[in-house]
Amino acid sequence: MAAIGIIGGSGLYEIDGFEQSGNHSVETPFGSPSDLIVEGTLAGRQVFFLPRHGRGHRLLPTEINHRANLWALRSLDVRFLICVTAVGSLKEQYRPEDIVLPDQYFDRTSRRDQHTFFGGGIVGHVAFADPVSEGMRRILLAAAEEESARVHFGGTYVNMDGPAFSTRAESETNRKLGFDVIGMTNLPEAKLAREAEIALATLAMITDYDCWKTDEGPVTAEAVMGHLHANVSMAKRIIARAIPAIPQTPEWPEHRSLDGAIMTAPSLWPPETREKLEPILKRLL
Repeated sequence: MAAIGIIGGSGLYEIDGFEQSGNHSVETPFGSPSDLIVEGTLAGRQVFFLPRHGRGHRLLPTEINHRANLWALRSLDVRFLICVTAVGSLKEQYRPEDIVLPDQYFDRTSRRDQHTFFGGGIVGHVAFADPVSEGMRRILLAAAEEESARVHFGGTYVNMDGPAFSTRAESETNRKLGFDVIGMTNLPEAKLAREAEIALATLAMITDYDCWKTDEGPVTAEAVMGHLHANVSMAKRIIARAIPAIPQTPEWPEHRSLDGAIMTAPSLWPPETREKLEPILKRLL
């Protein structure tokens, strides 16, 4: 039975029914993950929680070692992943404390070389036209509707570096380009999950209107945290409902995303890179 991963805030694993069984300190070829990974069971499923910014929120968005985080989860046999993340809204109808289940991303990051497992003699190009698992999105939608959440099914998440919030010019440009929400962390997770053959979907929790809405004050960390606490309570309830609906066997298209993606013949794979990527490539070995 495949394990389920959850990436989010450090208190997210405090869910009714979650029975914690231990912590994992995982060292990876890419360095250390954000923090210990909390293991437990929920609705009879093995679940692993990873605090994205570390306990106590100690890591800037650009300090998060996404490769280590996703490598560690894949090494623990995680094949389904829910990401819970705070976002700013770029649309009037997407209000603070609403939830968006994005189906697209736009990359404005500057560290793309760190958002892939490949390199070092093995070249891979995964298909990423549809970057979110449709099966996982629909499970989250059903769970959110059962909790009577204000949920929007679909939308484009634009990923900026941070750590400063947007200027008004940037915010207005992103709006004119038709983007729906903005954040600093989720796109690298989606890219790496696809390379790791993990089915990912995101609960994007709206905390603010970025800074384009001039009849409200610009986003501040204090304002974000106020809405985030309310959002986390809803996220916990949605996750508790979603877990039992996730398949036990990884048989979705995302679980075979490396088929036809690797350009380098196995006979040419450097032994050290092959060993480094063993959790990612093991289905092909």
